[in-house]
Amino acid sequence: MQIKYTKNGIMYKTNSISVNLDPKRIGSKSINFVSHAHKDHLPSNSNNDGLILTSVETTKIANLYGISMKNFKESLDGFSLIDTDHVIGSKGLLFNDIFYTGDICIRHNNATNISIPQCKILITECTFGLPEFKFPKLHEIIKNVNQLISDLYSKGIPVLLLGHAFGKAQVLTKLFSHWSPIYYQHKVKQINDLCISLGMNIPSGLTDVEADKRGLLQKKPWIMIAPFMSEKNPFIIKMKSRFGAVTIGFTGWANSPRFFFGRQHDYSFPLSDHCDFNELMSVVYKTNAEKVYTIHGFTKEFSDHLNKIGIESEPLNISNL
Repeated sequence: MQIKYTKNGIMYKTNSISVNLDPKRIGSKSINFVSHAHKDHLPSNSNNDGLILTSVETTKIANLYGISMKNFKESLDGFSLIDTDHVIGSKGLLFNDIFYTGDICIRHNNATNISIPQCKILITECTFGLPEFKFPKLHEIIKNVNQLISDLYSKGIPVLLLGHAFGKAQVLTKLFSHWSPIYYQHKVKQINDLCISLGMNIPSGLTDVEADKRGLLQKKPWIMIAPFMSEKNPFIIKMKSRFGAVTIGFTGWANSPRFFFGRQHDYSFPLSDHCDFNELMSVVYKTNAEKVYTIHGFTKEFSDHLNKIGIESEPLNISNL
């Protein structure tokens, strides 16, 4: 058995089977697993000869980005797709007593539906694999953001809620759509509408362009959900200069003193669609894995921590080859 991290992604190989985990290119003679539709996990090609294991939601979102995955299956004997609650359609993969998490979150509204499988080998992301990353409870963030919006609304100030267009923006829509009126930057609107067609229970609404044409943005206050972007972005500059909007950014990096981009907005909150450090440890313990490979993020630091507490671990980096 070989587990390697190559330039094409993670490769598992035995004498009888080859499995590519989130590959950059689809292999024609391998089983190819695509965990979710964030661009850094999607393949750059659509090889119709290669079998792809993924969710139907992931194929739909990928198609929005111009990536076709027609030859896909949601099930295959010996392989189980596991909900990870990172974004709509996100899955981990359990096979041959190995569990690959892809990107995983056990905190949001659907977290109670997540069942972490036991395995002998765990391959886990560790984006926030340092002890300093311990996020507040979701209900605390919701309470504090609602209070902030209420204070701004009382002064007639419109609010931009900023999070990644696919994933975070849908969470923000779920959490704060009780505020009215609510609008969506056009990229968020496009993905929201697709998610609604896939069964996500979030409200539709007007884009920033439509609302502006109708003169609705002049009628303040309002809420708008937009992609996470710099304060120097022309869209943000326009919203601030024309309408006096205040920006609230949502990212797991918000409380870290080392990563300024997490605090570049008027207000910032540590809301992430990844596990924090304690949640990553919870995933490790629940799997009861004999060995843990770490990928994406603080791979060495998280692996070192696991080894110190008696859990065999190794960073899975390209430099291992």
